[in-house]
Amino acid sequence: MCTTVKQLKTELTTELDSILNYWIKHTLDTQNEGFIGQIDFNDHLIANAEKGAVLNSRILWTFSSSYQVTKKENHKKIAERAFDFLSKYFYDAEFGGLFWSINVDKTPKDTKNQIYALAFAIYGLTEYYAISKDEKALEIAKNLYFKIQEHSYDPVNKGYLEAFTRNWQPIEDLRLSDKDANEKKTMNTHLHIIEAYANLYKVWKDETLRKNSIELLQTIEKHFINTETGHLRLFFDENWIEKPDVISYGHDIEAAWLLLQCAEILEEENLVGNYRKHAVQIAEVTKEGLDSDGGLWYEFDPEKNELIAEKHWWVQAEALIGFYNAYQLTGNEDYLEIVFKNWKFIKKYILDLKNGEWFWGVYRDYSLIEKDKAGFWKCPYHNSRACMELIQRIKD
Repeated sequence: MCTTVKQLKTELTTELDSILNYWIKHTLDTQNEGFIGQIDFNDHLIANAEKGAVLNSRILWTFSSSYQVTKKENHKKIAERAFDFLSKYFYDAEFGGLFWSINVDKTPKDTKNQIYALAFAIYGLTEYYAISKDEKALEIAKNLYFKIQEHSYDPVNKGYLEAFTRNWQPIEDLRLSDKDANEKKTMNTHLHIIEAYANLYKVWKDETLRKNSIELLQTIEKHFINTETGHLRLFFDENWIEKPDVISYGHDIEAAWLLLQCAEILEEENLVGNYRKHAVQIAEVTKEGLDSDGGLWYEFDPEKNELIAEKHWWVQAEALIGFYNAYQLTGNEDYLEIVFKNWKFIKKYILDLKNGEWFWGVYRDYSLIEKDKAGFWKCPYHNSRACMELIQRIKD
């Protein structure tokens, strides 16, 4: 187990390199351009798998961001590959949106405009622009931002609606995935819109963008953060009537640090102060989901009083950042001990020490969850970001 932050930084630096090497070695699609759409639990490539916009956008963000840490030219080249593929085949120049998925032959498959995916594209494009100064990347990012504001923003009740058809008409199924409630406003999408807008603001100091971003942080604070419990509310209709759902420990701890980071980028002092308090409160209540082995459980269903007894890779990654952030804000070493223990759990149960990358997760009995190693939702974003955040936060 790590006993010092210096040792932790060293191990995370090694792990970042390992994650990136896996994606370089296994996911480049040399036949069809871009990246392999799916690699299963046994590291078998699924040759004809569809390719998702979220996966491609997250690869773009990961390698763009990692280049700023590693300064390795091959990381920049992968980012360039991801940008070329996204701008050629996912970006819908005709209607100004983003295809949710494309076939292996690069033709559009699911053409809906899921705002979550547009947000991740902005996140990746702006990170790429930061390392390349390619004006085309910034132009597409701005175009997607304008489309979100034009079609998804609710000027009456505030907040953003989930999804639309290719030509921006209402759509019946708004869900990101089968497990989600079919509601018009969700915490998950709002979290990633503000993440994208803040990243866009870093490279494009537009005052209207800043104003829209500040309003969004205020909306999140008003509707999604339950200040009584410290947990996040997840699903609402367009009039902000909540549809109660599970407690998502991963989203709680991700929001804890990420929303504060967005407020800091926007340099809005009142919001920074508020989100510092939220970051600590949310981290404190997320401790409810910690197991004695240091792993963070996936979800809890209050209605059934039932724990969803799985420990997913991305939840552990966000726990590393969220609890380290709470340690930075408070100086309370209990949070640091949680980070050390969580990293020990990751090393023991989540890292694939044989083939590389992280397993999807484990069940209560530590048997592996046999889901993709790479795919629509299994990307290098959460785990590489956890490594990079802590590498940058831990001072030598």
